[in-house]
This record gives sequence, structure tokens and C-alpha cells, in this order.
Amino acid sequence: MLDIFWMDGPTLVGMSTHRRLLSLAFCITIALAASACSGDDGDSITLYSGRGAGLIQPIIDRFEDESGINVNVKYGNTADLALLISEESAAGRIEADVYLSQSPGAMGFLDDDLAQLPPATLDLVAPTTRDDDGRWVGISGRQRVLVYNSDAVDPADLPDSVFDLVDERWRGQVGVAGGNGSFQDFVTAMRFTEGEDVTAKWLNDLESIDPVAYPNNNSIVAAVGRGEVEVGLVNHYYNYRALAEDPGVASVNHLFVAGDPGGTLIVTAAAIIDGTDKADFANEFITFLLSPEGQQYFAEETFEYPLVPGTPTAGNVPEIEFDDVGSLDLDELEGGLARTRELIADAGLES
Repeated sequence: MLDIFWMDGPTLVGMSTHRRLLSLAFCITIALAASACSGDDGDSITLYSGRGAGLIQPIIDRFEDESGINVNVKYGNTADLALLISEESAAGRIEADVYLSQSPGAMGFLDDDLAQLPPATLDLVAPTTRDDDGRWVGISGRQRVLVYNSDAVDPADLPDSVFDLVDERWRGQVGVAGGNGSFQDFVTAMRFTEGEDVTAKWLNDLESIDPVAYPNNNSIVAAVGRGEVEVGLVNHYYNYRALAEDPGVASVNHLFVAGDPGGTLIVTAAAIIDGTDKADFANEFITFLLSPEGQQYFAEETFEYPLVPGTPTAGNVPEIEFDDVGSLDLDELEGGLARTRELIADAGLES
């Protein structure tokens, strides 16, 4: 039997069962409080992530293991988290230390709420994949593509441009995720490169051929692989992940011609929240994502494009020059997301 004693001056006195239990509860409370205090000693950061846990949590775990810094993650929609950060900053209540966005678009909304990144961090990537004002830096890249079912579609029939996708040939055969952030980023980019009238017309023309709505890129790729639809608009890496799981799946990526808005390149962007008292830890986390280990993770595990020069892509993912994917100035993606959503909703494509 375990006896617990309490100290009365220099003398150990045996305790009754009731008193022992009370003392044990008190000790546990003190221990838990001490543990909580030690976990809040500054060796932690809070990350608001617009990227899902399936894509980003594994590399977060590696960072925690190697740095000893705990990362508390709030996952959510990129735009919703940007709005939350803005509200918290306006109230003088800084909760997030780092923000990870699906694209630079949401960063523009937060421009006044983001801290300047150290030049050494910014210089890890090319100028085309970081903020001109130094408030965010690209972490990984994704290209928009058309995924198609190779059993149902002759590659010779595939359109060179996303504008040709609204042909009657594709009626009822196009998978679209209008409510997904990457589709919205692509439409935002089209607005800046082609103009709002052209973009609105394309959205309405697309809706007129009865596209099939899906919640996200994964579900589109799966539907194409099953032959449920013949083609779908997605980010490139989703099909590579599907092929890694099942090399026999009948889905293949088709690239639109260089410069076409259907082939827009979108970067994941990271920033430090202005006013955080953990900027050093926050920057350590961002530089880890841009380290050889971090970049190799995005290349080989998620099949995205690494942004640090010299980092190879995964073996079956083609190399890409960012300037060849339409000469879109990424800073022009900043703002305008609300209007993009309106256009998508007006065309009946938001669901």
C-alpha cells in the first residue's frame, strides 16, 4: 500500500485515507498547473492555417520534433481565417503568430496586420514568389490543370485553352468546385489578366454546359478516375497523389498552353502577424518550411512545386518555370476575392 505523508514542521505524520486523497488531489492539481505553465513558457506559436491538416500537419510535426517549439494550429477556410485575424488585430487581441494562406489573395486583405519578414527569409525564394513589400513569402506552388479520364477522352480532343472548355463537346462532363479556394484564386487571376467582363462571360458560359459540382479537388479527381465525368478543373498535385495511391487510376493531367489563365500558378503564402511577441519563433517556423527538409516534403509528399531554387520536384512531376505560367504578378491577386465570389455565385457555380 502506498502511504502519502504531509510535513508538519520537520516531522512526517501518517495521514488518514480521506486526508491522503485530498492531498493527492492537491498534488495533482499543482502538477497540472506547473505543466500548463511550463507549456506556456514561450516555446510555442499559434498558427492559423488555411491549408488542411492532411497537407500541412506532417511537416508541422517534424518542426515540433526538431525545434522543441510547440505549434498550436487553428485550421479553417483561408478567407474566414483572414477575417478572424483582422478582427482580432482591430480589437488589440493578437491570437495568431503565423498565418498560412492558400494563396497571396488573402494576404492582401491583411496587409496592415502583417509584420515585415526578415530579408534573409524573403531571399530564400525568387522575387516572383514573395511580396514586394516583404510581408509574405511563398512556401509551395500549385498549377491549375485539366484532369481527364484517359479511357474516355482522346488527348487530341483536349482544349488548348480553358476558354475552349465551354464548348458543347463537354456538356455535363466538366467537374468544378466553385466554392473551393483554389478555383476562386484561379478566377481572381483571370479577372486581372483577362478583365472582369471576359471572366464573367466565361463563368456564365461554363454554367450553361451543365458542369457537375463537387466540394473540392480531391472529389473531382476521384470522379474523373471513376469515369463519372470526363474532365475536371483542379490543382496539379491532386492527381499525382491519386496516382501514388493507385497507379492504375485512369486520370491524367492536361496542361493548357503557356500563358493561358487555365494554367495559373498559385502559391501558398506564409506571414507573421504584426504585434506578436513570438516573431522569432514564427520566423523559425517559416524558414523551416523553406529549408531543404521542408521543401523536399512539399515536393515528395504532397507533389507540389518547391519554391526554393534548386529543390527538385518529385520524379513524375514535370519541372516548371514560374514565368512560363502566364506572366501574372502575384501581388495583383491581392484583394478582390469578394467580387470574385460574387461573379461565381451570379453564374450559379458557387456550390
